Amino acid sequence: MSTVVDRSSWSRPWAQLKYVTFQPAVFPRLLGNVSPDARPGDWVSVYDKNGERVGAGIFNPRAKIPLRVVVHGTEPIGEDYFERAIRRAVGLRRDLFKLDAETDAYRLVNSDGDGLSGLTIDRYADVLLCEVFSLGIAQRLPDWLPLLHELAGTKFARVQVDHDLGSLEGIKPSTFNETNAAAPRAVKIRENGVRYEVDFAGGHKTGFFCDQRDNRRAIATFSKGARVLDLCCYTGGFSLCATILGGADEVTSVDLDEAAVAQARRNANLNQVRLNLVHADAFAYARQMYQNKEAWDLVVLDPPKFIFTRDAHGNWEGRQKYEDLNQLAIGLVKPDGILVTCSCSGLLSLEDFEQHVIKAAHRQNRRLQFFNRTGPGPDHPVYSNCLEGRYLKVLWSRVT
Repeated sequence: MSTVVDRSSWSRPWAQLKYVTFQPAVFPRLLGNVSPDARPGDWVSVYDKNGERVGAGIFNPRAKIPLRVVVHGTEPIGEDYFERAIRRAVGLRRDLFKLDAETDAYRLVNSDGDGLSGLTIDRYADVLLCEVFSLGIAQRLPDWLPLLHELAGTKFARVQVDHDLGSLEGIKPSTFNETNAAAPRAVKIRENGVRYEVDFAGGHKTGFFCDQRDNRRAIATFSKGARVLDLCCYTGGFSLCATILGGADEVTSVDLDEAAVAQARRNANLNQVRLNLVHADAFAYARQMYQNKEAWDLVVLDPPKFIFTRDAHGNWEGRQKYEDLNQLAIGLVKPDGILVTCSCSGLLSLEDFEQHVIKAAHRQNRRLQFFNRTGPGPDHPVYSNCLEGRYLKVLWSRVT
């Protein structure tokens, strides 16, 4: 016999869950009744199937994720939660981790990892690059920007909304036109003594990947006097750190994206160093170099995301790409040389990624002596109820 729940005393608007979950993303199959006065983008109180208050979040019936629970708890909580969450997020980076001492480019807000589901913000010098994935966030962000600038010491903001997602969520493209028009197209940033130009208009996603900061710095440990190959170099982050911080003897940087190679060249010029930049497909280049019997002391492999779906066929295809490209890369490492290989596919676990890399090595009749497994820096935190945020995986090994 089902329990009759009296909803008359619930804080409105409200949403009720069908099942117990601590996940921030509540998909349609998990969502039960919603009060009729709940509008797209509304802050709603969240109750479980027994009528107990379990948190609050942002509601949008037309979204793929109709309810984003941003705070869990039994006490009533209002929208003043957002200011506290923003202050905590900025304080984590600037006060606890003191990232400003080493860089002026870092993740300031990490969506679910900071209790601000649907919003990521990267700080680049005096510009905040905001990526919005939720109508409720888009409605509120203009009011939050003055506080964010005050806390971060920034002046400008650029707001990005994926076209297809924006249409689905109901976000008007014109909402941020004025904000974006006032922001510069590109800025120069510093990171661990290396300078970069970040081109917001021409780059992938944000134009720069803050998540690899600590790994870029660590590459210097193995670069002294080395011959280095940076496959899928993007705008040259690993290459520049190997050269400037590590003292590499020679660095070859390969990428298929012509604009990224051009940006890498500008970054090299900015630091007054020389990179051997190659505009080529990583698979084809690695295959040709293997046939030429070329070899490097250190090979860095940081490809774009290969897995976009849980669908079995699409998932397998992406996994095969990781295996094939790692096999080629491993074939280019000198005996006792170093391989640093990365995956940014959130749908691929660290353990599975490691198994694919191991298979790739064994096909080459090589063995990997793993000595580290890393991910993004501390400015990319994840909450215990949303471990899916751990997308970046980096394996460090000596190849024998």
